[in-house]
Amino acid sequence: MYARDILSRPVVTVRPQTPLREATALLAEHGFAALPVVDDGEHVVGMLSESDALAAESARTGTNVEAVMTSPAMVVEPGTLTGVIAARMLALHLRSMPVVEAGVLVGIVARRDLLRALICDDASIESKVRARLDNYTGSRRQWTIAVADGRVSIRGRFADADEQRTVSALAMTVEGVEDAHTVPESPPAPGQAKAPPLSEWLQRKADETIG
Repeated sequence: MYARDILSRPVVTVRPQTPLREATALLAEHGFAALPVVDDGEHVVGMLSESDALAAESARTGTNVEAVMTSPAMVVEPGTLTGVIAARMLALHLRSMPVVEAGVLVGIVARRDLLRALICDDASIESKVRARLDNYTGSRRQWTIAVADGRVSIRGRFADADEQRTVSALAMTVEGVEDAHTVPESPPAPGQAKAPPLSEWLQRKADETIG
């Protein structure tokens, strides 16, 4: 997933010449952690954070945004991976980052956008893994699937160790899965049917596609 998939827009911005009190009011009104500062061409020239505004007010310095903003601003491009954005935010203690294309502001990504994407992505992966396993076993298994940060845990009854390995391998074929493991809850029920070998299942699917 990339910045373009989760960015928010339109973006509330201020100009370098915006009075500091006016910019501070915007921060308070919208509950933002920071505001991008842009020039007449919508190029990001800085960021005005809550900390910048508070420090300026306490020191009674500056009458406009340009005097207290942080510059240059740390920005990302639409094609930047969300994992990269998250790492930069944590390393630099940022709560939001402007998204620019050819230097022009096109959106902004906040930590809440990353968290929302993480939740949605894990839910999507869980759904795809469940569909893949149901297709493989014919819905004969009642497995509990949990996903966190792309790591899949599949809990329930398995016919044997071979089936556990097969199920893990199938889960790993789903895009976005970083790791997959099984957690057997109890021995298989007497007479529990074993799903077909993975190679046999794949061949059957290939035959169905050709047919």
